[in-house]
Amino acid sequence: MTETGQNYQVLARKYRPETFADLVGQDAMVRTLKNAFAADRIAQAFIMTGIRGTGKTTTARIIAKGLNCIGADGKGGPTTEPCGVCEHCVAISEGRHVDVMEMDAASRTGVGDIREIIESVHYRAASARYKIYIIDEVHMLSTSAFNALLKTLEEPPPHVKFIFATTEIRKVPVTVLSRCQRFDLRRIEPEVMIALLSKIATREGAEITEEALALITRAAEGSARDATSLLDQAISHGAGETTAPQVRAMLGLADRGRVLDLFDMVLRGAAAEALTELQAQYADGADPLAVLRDLAEITHWISIIKITPRRSRTRPSDPTRPVAVRNSPSACRCAL
Repeated sequence: MTETGQNYQVLARKYRPETFADLVGQDAMVRTLKNAFAADRIAQAFIMTGIRGTGKTTTARIIAKGLNCIGADGKGGPTTEPCGVCEHCVAISEGRHVDVMEMDAASRTGVGDIREIIESVHYRAASARYKIYIIDEVHMLSTSAFNALLKTLEEPPPHVKFIFATTEIRKVPVTVLSRCQRFDLRRIEPEVMIALLSKIATREGAEITEEALALITRAAEGSARDATSLLDQAISHGAGETTAPQVRAMLGLADRGRVLDLFDMVLRGAAAEALTELQAQYADGADPLAVLRDLAEITHWISIIKITPRRSRTRPSDPTRPVAVRNSPSACRCAL
């Protein structure tokens, strides 16, 4: 393998946010954290929840850097704008800071793993301002592990901070939630996601059409990590200018025009034609689940327009959805 190949870093890691300013689509959380840092009202424990790839663990690392940053001159205090160049910022970014411990609760679920944390919290940080424990997928901990953590979580030493991340907030006991400051990370809006992907593509010197970016955004379903991973794949797939048909083929999506034809057949009750068309789309590489999602989406928007006709003049937030639908699926063909 060439040296270039060995040094290649996937886009999801290369463009992972390093500061709060880099986070996209999480303005409410960023504003709350900035105000908390400014007022010196930093909670002893945080819990981040949201779908995959919205920045839970990334936010945890940024908080860890902000708490321990000493600035380029070595004299700074806790800040929401970590310098990124001091020894603590660099070590945390590289995942090797001795006082910032990350644990994956999916693989370490037992009470024994939590006891290790409980026993270590009493010792001061070796070099940083705070000892920080980041526990990912915290909902995977066992009941006994949660119970063992409760007392320490309620009254931790002043030099200790806990940051939890989970995709299943309902599985976290309320006794734990009541001891944490909770942040719900939102799905990233399509317009924001397209702007992010366009910026990354420009930095990478890749040409990709807006329609292709819209398809990637739709497939990512609000996850920035999924979107950047798909963009990485699309750039390689396109090998030059990446177009919407290429992305459709990569994702296994059916052509939207053919999906509308299929929808029309279903409405007419032409079962034999619809099954033949579905089989043809499957043979051409379309994912049946993607076809069904497209049909459900079209049904949803037609229902909305029939109930509230004024919505036909309003562009939906998702740029891949129909702009206008009248009384038949063929009326929205051009918009799709």
